[in-house]
Amino acid sequence: MNQEAKLVAAIDIGTTKVVAIAGRRYPDGEVEILGVEKTPSTGVKRGVILNIEETVSAIREVVSRLETRLDVRIGEVYVGMAGYSMKSLTNRCYRFIDSNKEISTFDLEELRKDSHKISLEPGEKVIHVIAQDYSVDNEHGERNPVGMAGHRLEGYYHVVIGRMTAIKNIEKCIHRAGLQLKGIILEPLASAHAVLTKDEMEGGVVMVDIGGGTTDLAIFQNGVVRHTAVIPFGGNVVTNDIKEGCSLLFKQAEMLKVQFASAMSSLVREDLYVSIPGMPGWEAKEISFRNLAAIVQARMEEIIEYVAHHIEKSGYYDRLSMGVVVTGGGALLKDIAHLIKLKTGLEVRIGRPSRYLGTTDIAPDQMPFYSTAVGLLVGASEYAAKQVVEAKLFEMPPVAEQPQKEEVRRTVRTKTTKPKSEKEPTLYTGDLFEAIKNRIAGIFDEKDVEM
Repeated sequence: MNQEAKLVAAIDIGTTKVVAIAGRRYPDGEVEILGVEKTPSTGVKRGVILNIEETVSAIREVVSRLETRLDVRIGEVYVGMAGYSMKSLTNRCYRFIDSNKEISTFDLEELRKDSHKISLEPGEKVIHVIAQDYSVDNEHGERNPVGMAGHRLEGYYHVVIGRMTAIKNIEKCIHRAGLQLKGIILEPLASAHAVLTKDEMEGGVVMVDIGGGTTDLAIFQNGVVRHTAVIPFGGNVVTNDIKEGCSLLFKQAEMLKVQFASAMSSLVREDLYVSIPGMPGWEAKEISFRNLAAIVQARMEEIIEYVAHHIEKSGYYDRLSMGVVVTGGGALLKDIAHLIKLKTGLEVRIGRPSRYLGTTDIAPDQMPFYSTAVGLLVGASEYAAKQVVEAKLFEMPPVAEQPQKEEVRRTVRTKTTKPKSEKEPTLYTGDLFEAIKNRIAGIFDEKDVEM
Protein backbone atom coordinates (compact mmCIF):
# COMPACT_ATOMS: atom_id res chain seq x y z
CA MET A 1 0.00 0.00 0.00
CA ASN A 2 1.31 3.40 -0.94
CA GLN A 3 1.65 5.31 2.32
CA GLU A 4 1.62 8.63 0.45
CA ALA A 5 -1.97 8.17 -0.62
CA LYS A 6 -4.16 11.04 0.57
CA LEU A 7 -7.73 10.91 1.72
CA VAL A 8 -10.09 12.92 -0.50
CA ALA A 9 -13.80 13.39 0.01
CA ALA A 10 -16.67 14.92 -1.89
CA ILE A 11 -20.34 15.68 -1.34
CA ASP A 12 -23.01 15.64 -4.01
CA ILE A 13 -25.87 17.88 -2.82
CA GLY A 14 -28.70 16.81 -5.09
CA THR A 15 -32.42 17.49 -5.27
CA THR A 16 -33.42 14.00 -4.15
CA LYS A 17 -30.32 12.79 -2.29
CA VAL A 18 -27.11 13.91 -0.59
CA VAL A 19 -24.17 11.61 -1.27
CA ALA A 20 -20.85 11.57 0.61
CA ILE A 21 -17.94 9.71 -0.93
CA ALA A 22 -14.32 9.21 0.13
CA GLY A 23 -11.30 7.70 -1.54
CA ARG A 24 -7.53 7.58 -1.78
CA ARG A 25 -5.71 9.79 -4.24
CA TYR A 26 -2.27 8.49 -5.22
CA PRO A 27 0.65 10.64 -6.41
CA ASP A 28 0.08 9.47 -10.00
CA GLY A 29 -3.45 10.92 -9.91
CA GLU A 30 -5.29 7.61 -9.61
CA VAL A 31 -8.27 7.53 -7.25
CA GLU A 32 -9.50 4.49 -5.29
CA ILE A 33 -13.04 4.67 -3.88
CA LEU A 34 -13.24 3.62 -0.22
CA GLY A 35 -16.92 4.09 0.54
CA VAL A 36 -20.15 5.85 -0.36
CA GLU A 37 -23.14 6.86 1.76
CA LYS A 38 -26.38 8.62 0.83
CA THR A 39 -29.41 10.13 2.55
CA PRO A 40 -32.61 11.77 1.28
CA SER A 41 -32.41 15.48 0.43
CA THR A 42 -35.29 17.83 1.27
CA GLY A 43 -33.71 21.28 1.25
CA VAL A 44 -32.77 21.47 -2.44
CA LYS A 45 -34.94 22.29 -5.45
CA ARG A 46 -33.71 22.03 -9.03
CA GLY A 47 -30.12 21.85 -7.87
CA VAL A 48 -30.25 25.00 -5.72
CA ILE A 49 -30.18 25.03 -1.91
CA LEU A 50 -33.37 26.60 -0.56
CA ASN A 51 -33.36 25.37 3.04
CA ILE A 52 -30.04 25.73 4.86
CA GLU A 53 -30.94 23.81 8.02
CA GLU A 54 -32.36 20.77 6.24
CA THR A 55 -29.36 20.61 3.92
CA VAL A 56 -26.88 20.94 6.82
CA SER A 57 -28.67 18.17 8.70
CA ALA A 58 -28.46 15.86 5.67
CA ILE A 59 -24.74 16.62 5.18
CA ARG A 60 -23.94 15.94 8.82
CA GLU A 61 -25.84 12.67 8.77
CA VAL A 62 -24.27 11.28 5.61
CA VAL A 63 -20.73 12.40 6.53
CA SER A 64 -21.05 10.92 10.02
CA ARG A 65 -22.14 7.57 8.60
CA LEU A 66 -19.25 7.59 6.13
CA GLU A 67 -16.71 8.45 8.85
CA THR A 68 -18.02 5.65 11.06
CA ARG A 69 -17.93 3.17 8.20
CA LEU A 70 -14.36 3.99 7.16
CA ASP A 71 -13.00 4.93 10.62
CA VAL A 72 -11.54 8.20 9.33
CA ARG A 73 -11.99 11.89 10.01
CA ILE A 74 -13.22 13.93 7.02
CA GLY A 75 -12.15 17.57 7.16
CA GLU A 76 -12.10 18.96 3.59
CA VAL A 77 -14.57 18.20 0.81
CA TYR A 78 -15.20 19.01 -2.83
CA VAL A 79 -18.76 19.92 -3.72
CA GLY A 80 -20.63 19.86 -6.99
CA MET A 81 -22.61 22.83 -8.30
CA ALA A 82 -25.46 22.85 -10.79
CA GLY A 83 -28.98 24.21 -10.89
CA TYR A 84 -30.60 27.05 -12.75
CA SER A 85 -28.09 29.51 -11.25
CA MET A 86 -25.42 28.25 -13.68
CA LYS A 87 -24.71 29.36 -17.22
CA SER A 88 -21.83 29.01 -19.65
CA LEU A 89 -20.41 30.83 -22.65
CA THR A 90 -17.46 30.78 -25.04
CA ASN A 91 -14.92 33.58 -24.73
CA ARG A 92 -12.10 34.49 -27.11
CA CYS A 93 -9.13 36.67 -26.25
CA TYR A 94 -5.71 37.39 -27.69
CA ARG A 95 -2.32 38.91 -26.94
CA PHE A 96 0.69 39.87 -29.01
CA ILE A 97 3.98 38.05 -28.61
CA ASP A 98 7.46 39.45 -29.13
CA SER A 99 8.59 38.16 -32.52
CA ASN A 100 12.00 37.34 -31.06
CA LYS A 101 10.55 35.04 -28.35
CA GLU A 102 8.76 31.73 -28.24
CA ILE A 103 5.30 31.27 -26.77
CA SER A 104 5.68 30.25 -23.13
CA THR A 105 3.46 28.89 -20.37
CA PHE A 106 3.50 32.42 -18.94
CA ASP A 107 1.79 33.68 -22.10
CA LEU A 108 -0.89 30.99 -21.80
CA GLU A 109 -1.50 31.82 -18.15
CA GLU A 110 -1.78 35.55 -18.90
CA LEU A 111 -4.19 34.76 -21.71
CA ARG A 112 -6.28 32.62 -19.36
CA LYS A 113 -6.41 35.50 -16.88
CA ASP A 114 -7.62 37.76 -19.67
CA SER A 115 -10.47 35.33 -20.34
CA HIS A 116 -11.93 36.22 -16.93
CA LYS A 117 -12.51 39.78 -18.12
CA ILE A 118 -16.05 39.36 -19.33
CA SER A 119 -19.25 41.24 -18.67
CA LEU A 120 -21.08 39.76 -15.69
CA GLU A 121 -24.45 40.47 -14.20
CA PRO A 122 -24.49 41.77 -10.62
CA GLY A 123 -23.92 38.92 -8.19
CA GLU A 124 -22.29 36.58 -10.73
CA LYS A 125 -18.87 34.90 -10.46
CA VAL A 126 -16.68 32.96 -12.87
CA ILE A 127 -16.46 29.34 -11.63
CA HIS A 128 -14.48 27.58 -14.36
CA VAL A 129 -12.34 28.72 -17.27
CA ILE A 130 -11.41 25.82 -19.54
CA ALA A 131 -9.04 26.26 -22.47
CA GLN A 132 -10.31 24.70 -25.71
CA ASP A 133 -8.04 25.64 -28.60
CA TYR A 134 -5.44 28.21 -29.54
CA SER A 135 -4.53 29.90 -32.80
CA VAL A 136 -1.11 31.30 -33.67
CA ASP A 137 -1.08 33.90 -36.44
CA ASN A 138 -4.53 32.68 -37.57
CA GLU A 139 -3.42 29.02 -37.69
CA HIS A 140 -6.30 27.40 -35.80
CA GLY A 141 -6.59 24.17 -33.86
CA GLU A 142 -3.42 24.28 -31.76
CA ARG A 143 -3.82 22.31 -28.52
CA ASN A 144 -0.50 23.36 -26.94
CA PRO A 145 1.33 26.26 -28.64
CA VAL A 146 4.17 26.42 -26.09
CA GLY A 147 7.50 26.69 -27.91
CA MET A 148 5.98 27.95 -31.15
CA ALA A 149 7.01 31.23 -32.76
CA GLY A 150 4.33 33.73 -33.62
CA HIS A 151 3.15 37.30 -33.30
CA ARG A 152 -0.54 36.95 -32.36
CA LEU A 153 -1.69 34.31 -29.86
CA GLU A 154 -5.44 33.75 -29.59
CA GLY A 155 -7.23 31.51 -27.13
CA TYR A 156 -10.75 30.06 -27.04
CA TYR A 157 -12.21 29.33 -23.61
CA HIS A 158 -15.30 27.74 -22.15
CA VAL A 159 -16.40 29.91 -19.23
CA VAL A 160 -18.82 28.72 -16.54
CA ILE A 161 -20.59 31.38 -14.48
CA GLY A 162 -22.54 31.00 -11.24
CA ARG A 163 -24.46 33.22 -8.84
CA MET A 164 -22.61 34.26 -5.72
CA THR A 165 -25.70 33.66 -3.57
CA ALA A 166 -25.73 30.01 -4.63
CA ILE A 167 -21.99 29.72 -3.93
CA LYS A 168 -22.38 31.34 -0.52
CA ASN A 169 -25.21 29.00 0.41
CA ILE A 170 -23.06 25.99 -0.48
CA GLU A 171 -20.21 27.43 1.58
CA LYS A 172 -22.55 28.12 4.50
CA CYS A 173 -23.94 24.56 4.53
CA ILE A 174 -20.48 22.98 4.40
CA HIS A 175 -19.13 25.16 7.22
CA ARG A 176 -22.15 24.63 9.46
CA ALA A 177 -21.68 20.90 8.98
CA GLY A 178 -18.17 21.25 10.47
CA LEU A 179 -16.28 20.88 7.17
CA GLN A 180 -14.01 22.99 4.99
CA LEU A 181 -14.85 23.65 1.35
CA LYS A 182 -11.90 22.52 -0.77
CA GLY A 183 -13.37 23.48 -4.15
CA ILE A 184 -16.48 23.68 -6.29
CA ILE A 185 -16.80 21.67 -9.50
CA LEU A 186 -19.49 21.95 -12.13
CA GLU A 187 -21.56 18.77 -11.87
CA PRO A 188 -21.80 18.03 -15.61
CA LEU A 189 -17.99 18.02 -15.78
CA ALA A 190 -17.82 15.79 -12.71
CA SER A 191 -20.27 13.24 -14.08
CA ALA A 192 -18.47 13.22 -17.42
CA HIS A 193 -15.16 12.25 -15.84
CA ALA A 194 -16.87 9.39 -14.02
CA VAL A 195 -18.57 7.71 -16.99
CA LEU A 196 -16.75 8.79 -20.17
CA THR A 197 -13.63 7.23 -21.63
CA LYS A 198 -10.77 9.18 -23.16
CA ASP A 199 -11.66 7.77 -26.58
CA GLU A 200 -15.22 9.04 -26.24
CA MET A 201 -14.03 12.51 -25.24
CA GLU A 202 -11.64 12.53 -28.16
CA GLY A 203 -14.11 11.29 -30.76
CA GLY A 204 -16.99 13.53 -29.70
CA VAL A 205 -19.67 12.65 -27.18
CA VAL A 206 -22.59 14.11 -25.25
CA MET A 207 -22.89 13.28 -21.56
CA VAL A 208 -26.46 13.58 -20.25
CA ASP A 209 -26.99 13.21 -16.48
CA ILE A 210 -30.70 12.99 -15.64
CA GLY A 211 -31.05 13.76 -11.93
CA GLY A 212 -34.06 14.37 -9.72
CA GLY A 213 -34.22 18.15 -10.13
CA THR A 214 -31.99 18.91 -13.13
CA THR A 215 -30.59 17.37 -16.28
CA ASP A 216 -26.89 18.14 -16.75
CA LEU A 217 -25.23 18.13 -20.16
CA ALA A 218 -21.61 18.28 -21.29
CA ILE A 219 -20.27 17.99 -24.85
CA PHE A 220 -16.69 16.85 -25.46
CA GLN A 221 -14.78 16.82 -28.74
CA ASN A 222 -11.05 16.37 -29.35
CA GLY A 223 -10.65 15.68 -25.65
CA VAL A 224 -11.91 19.14 -24.64
CA VAL A 225 -15.24 20.24 -23.17
CA ARG A 226 -17.04 22.33 -25.79
CA HIS A 227 -20.39 23.04 -24.19
CA THR A 228 -22.11 22.62 -20.82
CA ALA A 229 -25.66 23.25 -19.73
CA VAL A 230 -28.01 22.63 -16.82
CA ILE A 231 -31.64 21.98 -17.79
CA PRO A 232 -34.00 22.75 -14.84
CA PHE A 233 -36.05 19.57 -15.27
CA GLY A 234 -35.40 16.04 -14.10
CA GLY A 235 -36.98 12.90 -12.73
CA ASN A 236 -39.14 14.74 -10.18
CA VAL A 237 -41.28 16.40 -12.87
CA VAL A 238 -41.94 12.94 -14.33
CA THR A 239 -43.04 11.74 -10.89
CA ASN A 240 -45.31 14.77 -10.49
CA ASP A 241 -46.90 14.07 -13.86
CA ILE A 242 -47.65 10.48 -12.78
CA LYS A 243 -49.01 11.79 -9.49
CA GLU A 244 -51.40 14.17 -11.21
CA GLY A 245 -52.30 11.93 -14.13
CA CYS A 246 -53.08 8.89 -12.01
CA SER A 247 -54.36 10.71 -8.88
CA LEU A 248 -51.77 9.17 -6.59
CA LEU A 249 -49.55 10.21 -3.70
CA PHE A 250 -46.04 11.34 -4.63
CA LYS A 251 -44.43 8.29 -3.04
CA GLN A 252 -46.81 5.99 -4.93
CA ALA A 253 -46.01 7.77 -8.19
CA GLU A 254 -42.27 7.44 -7.54
CA MET A 255 -42.69 3.71 -6.87
CA LEU A 256 -44.59 3.29 -10.12
CA LYS A 257 -41.93 5.16 -12.08
CA VAL A 258 -39.05 3.16 -10.67
CA GLN A 259 -40.61 -0.29 -10.89
CA PHE A 260 -42.98 -0.26 -13.88
CA ALA A 261 -42.54 2.85 -16.05
CA SER A 262 -41.15 2.91 -19.58
CA ALA A 263 -39.99 5.85 -21.69
CA MET A 264 -41.70 4.48 -24.82
CA SER A 265 -45.37 3.59 -24.70
CA SER A 266 -45.25 1.79 -28.06
CA LEU A 267 -43.02 -0.89 -26.53
CA VAL A 268 -45.41 -1.63 -23.65
CA ARG A 269 -48.15 -4.28 -23.78
CA GLU A 270 -51.71 -3.00 -23.58
CA ASP A 271 -52.98 -5.81 -21.34
CA LEU A 272 -50.66 -5.15 -18.40
CA TYR A 273 -51.98 -3.44 -15.26
CA VAL A 274 -50.70 -2.76 -11.75
CA SER A 275 -52.93 -2.45 -8.70
CA ILE A 276 -52.19 0.36 -6.22
CA PRO A 277 -53.61 -0.23 -2.70
CA GLY A 278 -56.04 2.52 -1.69
CA MET A 279 -55.98 4.54 1.49
CA PRO A 280 -58.17 3.31 4.38
CA GLY A 281 -61.75 3.47 3.18
CA TRP A 282 -60.77 3.79 -0.51
CA GLU A 283 -60.67 1.14 -3.19
CA ALA A 284 -57.48 0.05 -4.92
CA LYS A 285 -56.58 1.65 -8.27
CA GLU A 286 -55.60 -0.18 -11.40
CA ILE A 287 -53.03 1.62 -13.55
CA SER A 288 -52.42 0.60 -17.15
CA PHE A 289 -48.76 0.12 -18.07
CA ARG A 290 -49.46 1.67 -21.46
CA ASN A 291 -51.06 4.80 -19.93
CA LEU A 292 -48.24 5.07 -17.41
CA ALA A 293 -45.66 4.92 -20.20
CA ALA A 294 -47.55 7.56 -22.20
CA ILE A 295 -47.33 9.99 -19.26
CA VAL A 296 -43.63 9.32 -18.77
CA GLN A 297 -42.80 9.52 -22.47
CA ALA A 298 -44.47 12.91 -22.90
CA ARG A 299 -42.32 14.50 -20.20
CA MET A 300 -39.11 12.72 -21.18
CA GLU A 301 -39.56 13.87 -24.79
CA GLU A 302 -39.72 17.44 -23.51
CA ILE A 303 -36.46 17.02 -21.57
CA ILE A 304 -34.75 15.36 -24.54
CA GLU A 305 -35.87 18.23 -26.78
CA TYR A 306 -33.93 20.58 -24.50
CA VAL A 307 -30.93 18.28 -24.81
CA ALA A 308 -31.24 18.25 -28.61
CA HIS A 309 -31.51 22.05 -28.62
CA HIS A 310 -28.23 22.40 -26.72
CA ILE A 311 -26.52 19.92 -29.03
CA GLU A 312 -27.59 21.96 -32.06
CA LYS A 313 -26.67 25.21 -30.30
CA SER A 314 -23.15 23.95 -29.62
CA GLY A 315 -22.48 23.46 -33.33
CA TYR A 316 -20.93 20.03 -32.73
CA TYR A 317 -23.77 17.74 -33.78
CA ASP A 318 -21.93 16.52 -36.90
CA ARG A 319 -18.77 15.81 -34.89
CA LEU A 320 -20.26 13.53 -32.21
CA SER A 321 -19.02 10.20 -33.54
CA MET A 322 -19.41 8.51 -30.14
CA GLY A 323 -23.04 9.58 -29.64
CA VAL A 324 -24.69 10.05 -26.24
CA VAL A 325 -23.84 8.62 -22.82
CA VAL A 326 -26.78 8.93 -20.40
CA THR A 327 -26.31 8.54 -16.66
CA GLY A 328 -27.90 9.57 -13.36
CA GLY A 329 -31.06 8.13 -11.83
CA GLY A 330 -33.01 8.87 -15.01
CA ALA A 331 -30.74 6.51 -16.93
CA LEU A 332 -32.40 3.61 -15.09
CA LEU A 333 -35.76 4.38 -16.70
CA LYS A 334 -36.69 1.51 -19.01
CA ASP A 335 -36.22 2.21 -22.75
CA ILE A 336 -34.72 5.66 -22.14
CA ALA A 337 -31.83 4.87 -24.49
CA HIS A 338 -34.28 4.02 -27.30
CA LEU A 339 -36.14 7.31 -26.85
CA ILE A 340 -32.97 9.43 -26.84
CA LYS A 341 -31.73 7.69 -30.00
CA LEU A 342 -35.11 8.25 -31.67
CA LYS A 343 -35.17 11.96 -30.83
CA THR A 344 -31.49 12.83 -31.45
CA GLY A 345 -30.46 10.38 -34.14
CA LEU A 346 -27.32 9.53 -32.14
CA GLU A 347 -26.14 6.24 -30.70
CA VAL A 348 -26.77 5.91 -26.95
CA ARG A 349 -25.30 3.90 -24.09
CA ILE A 350 -25.92 3.89 -20.33
CA GLY A 351 -23.01 5.36 -18.38
CA ARG A 352 -21.92 3.63 -15.17
CA PRO A 353 -18.81 4.53 -13.11
CA SER A 354 -18.02 0.82 -12.94
CA ARG A 355 -14.23 1.18 -13.05
CA TYR A 356 -14.34 3.13 -9.81
CA LEU A 357 -17.21 1.42 -7.95
CA GLY A 358 -16.34 -2.13 -8.91
CA THR A 359 -14.86 -2.84 -5.47
CA THR A 360 -17.86 -1.48 -3.54
CA ASP A 361 -21.08 -3.22 -2.53
CA ILE A 362 -23.16 -1.06 -4.92
CA ALA A 363 -25.14 -3.11 -7.43
CA PRO A 364 -24.24 -2.47 -11.10
CA ASP A 365 -27.79 -1.36 -11.93
CA GLN A 366 -27.60 1.32 -9.21
CA MET A 367 -24.22 2.78 -10.22
CA PRO A 368 -25.62 5.60 -12.41
CA PHE A 369 -27.04 7.16 -9.22
CA TYR A 370 -23.48 7.84 -8.03
CA SER A 371 -21.91 9.19 -11.22
CA THR A 372 -21.74 12.79 -10.01
CA ALA A 373 -20.32 11.87 -6.60
CA VAL A 374 -17.64 9.65 -8.14
CA GLY A 375 -16.85 12.33 -10.70
CA LEU A 376 -16.31 14.91 -7.97
CA LEU A 377 -13.39 12.83 -6.64
CA VAL A 378 -11.97 11.99 -10.06
CA GLY A 379 -12.58 15.49 -11.39
CA ALA A 380 -11.02 17.09 -8.32
CA SER A 381 -7.77 15.29 -9.09
CA GLU A 382 -7.99 16.16 -12.78
CA TYR A 383 -8.81 19.80 -12.28
CA ALA A 384 -6.39 20.36 -9.43
CA ALA A 385 -3.55 19.38 -11.74
CA LYS A 386 -4.77 21.66 -14.52
CA GLN A 387 -5.81 24.50 -12.22
CA VAL A 388 -9.34 24.55 -13.53
CA VAL A 389 -10.92 24.90 -10.11
CA GLU A 390 -10.43 28.46 -8.96
CA ALA A 391 -8.62 28.58 -5.65
CA LYS A 392 -10.49 31.57 -4.19
CA LEU A 393 -14.09 31.63 -5.25
CA PHE A 394 -14.92 33.23 -1.96
CA GLU A 395 -13.20 34.47 1.16
CA MET A 396 -12.80 31.72 3.70
CA PRO A 397 -13.59 32.89 7.23
CA PRO A 398 -10.63 32.93 9.62
CA VAL A 399 -10.31 29.77 11.64
CA ALA A 400 -8.32 29.66 14.85
CA GLU A 401 -5.20 27.61 14.41
CA GLN A 402 -5.41 24.21 15.98
CA PRO A 403 -2.54 21.85 16.67
CA GLN A 404 -2.42 19.31 13.89
CA LYS A 405 -1.98 15.68 14.61
CA GLU A 406 -1.67 12.81 12.22
CA GLU A 407 -3.94 9.85 12.42
CA VAL A 408 -3.09 6.72 10.51
CA ARG A 409 -6.11 4.55 10.11
CA ARG A 410 -6.46 1.77 7.62
CA THR A 411 -3.14 2.90 6.07
CA VAL A 412 -4.68 6.25 4.97
CA ARG A 413 -2.87 9.34 6.26
CA THR A 414 -5.22 12.18 7.10
CA LYS A 415 -4.85 15.44 8.96
CA THR A 416 -7.39 16.60 11.50
CA THR A 417 -7.96 20.29 10.86
CA LYS A 418 -10.40 20.83 13.69
CA PRO A 419 -12.48 18.68 16.04
CA LYS A 420 -16.18 18.39 15.47
CA SER A 421 -16.88 20.09 18.75
CA GLU A 422 -15.21 23.28 17.57
CA LYS A 423 -17.54 26.26 17.19
CA GLU A 424 -18.62 26.81 13.62
CA PRO A 425 -16.82 29.70 11.95
CA THR A 426 -18.84 32.83 11.28
CA LEU A 427 -19.65 33.27 7.62
CA TYR A 428 -19.40 37.06 7.75
CA THR A 429 -16.46 38.77 9.41
CA GLY A 430 -15.17 42.29 9.87
CA ASP A 431 -15.74 45.02 12.46
CA LEU A 432 -17.49 47.31 10.01
CA PHE A 433 -19.99 44.68 8.99
CA GLU A 434 -20.63 43.71 12.60
CA ALA A 435 -21.29 47.34 13.52
CA ILE A 436 -23.76 47.74 10.70
CA LYS A 437 -25.42 44.45 11.50
CA ASN A 438 -25.88 45.42 15.16
CA ARG A 439 -27.54 48.71 14.20
CA ILE A 440 -30.09 47.08 11.96
CA ALA A 441 -30.65 43.98 14.05
CA GLY A 442 -34.18 42.81 13.62
CA ILE A 443 -34.27 43.55 9.96
CA PHE A 444 -32.03 40.69 8.90
CA ASP A 445 -32.51 37.14 10.02
CA GLU A 446 -29.37 35.01 9.84
CA LYS A 447 -31.52 32.00 9.12
CA ASP A 448 -32.82 33.50 5.91
CA VAL A 449 -31.50 31.90 2.72
CA GLU A 450 -29.94 34.23 0.19
CA MET A 451 -31.40 33.71 -3.27
